[in-house]
Amino acid sequence: MEVSVRASHAAADVMAECFKDLGTNGVSMDDPEIWNEAIEEGLWDFKNVEEERPHTDRVTVKAYFPADGTFDEKYGKVQARVREIERIDGLGGACELSVKPVQDEDWADNWKQYFHTQRVGQHFVIQPSWESYAAKPDDVVLRLDPGAAFGTGTHPTTAMCLEEVESLVKPGMTVFDVGTGSGVLAIAAAKLGAAEVVAKDYDALAAQVAAENAAENGVQDVIETGTSDKLQNFEGKADVVLANIIADIIIPLFDELDAHLAPGGRLLASGIIDTREAEVVRAAEQRGFAVEDRRTRDGWVALVIGRKEEIKR
Repeated sequence: MEVSVRASHAAADVMAECFKDLGTNGVSMDDPEIWNEAIEEGLWDFKNVEEERPHTDRVTVKAYFPADGTFDEKYGKVQARVREIERIDGLGGACELSVKPVQDEDWADNWKQYFHTQRVGQHFVIQPSWESYAAKPDDVVLRLDPGAAFGTGTHPTTAMCLEEVESLVKPGMTVFDVGTGSGVLAIAAAKLGAAEVVAKDYDALAAQVAAENAAENGVQDVIETGTSDKLQNFEGKADVVLANIIADIIIPLFDELDAHLAPGGRLLASGIIDTREAEVVRAAEQRGFAVEDRRTRDGWVALVIGRKEEIKR
């Protein structure tokens, strides 16, 4: 059963906590104000979104409960909480409450029909755990399931990175993966023979997922995982620095890059929406770097960047 409450911002926060207290497994909040602010501030590097929503001070909070013998009691408590909220000064007055049945599906497994074994570049093969695959002699198989961290290899930004990694990473190299997400790029580097791979993310959950995926691929002894804000918790220098993030993180990364990039090293920067490419290139050039190679796909850009004096013209 889907229970939906449309209320003020303050009341929506209270309702979200109410839903959690009743044992729902998740709460979604649809807030047009946050959506519009993200567009106005240019924060939509993750996807192309341009259309603003009508401005309103109302937020829709939704929660899902099993349609079993416990639902009537839980819904009664939701109704009581809504009436209580409506009587409290400063919480925005009347709330709109609705409930409807939704199809009971196996949400944990249904998405699997959309994710299959896929070849990326010349040698990489992304294989989900529930599918079998007979690897060819030259295949580099990356076992990876979509999960709580970005990077399945199928998104254009990650696919372009994997294609570049095939030529950038050589046996014995040291590789840093900044904002590692699922760890797919770190795993790819390790399977190409990198001697040391340091893969870190600002999000501790992503770092945990990367460690689990490294173990699944048998490269946990090569890959060091952990948390870091950009390159702050990375020590030493790398032959290749991978940064499949967004432009707003890549641009300040140049302030730290020189101290962590070995002589002759390269930065592979991706996750850049095409309208932000010029900003990234300008930031690189201002700090003594230049673009050596670029790829574009579906409105996204990946750049191979090195020190100006080390790039052949």
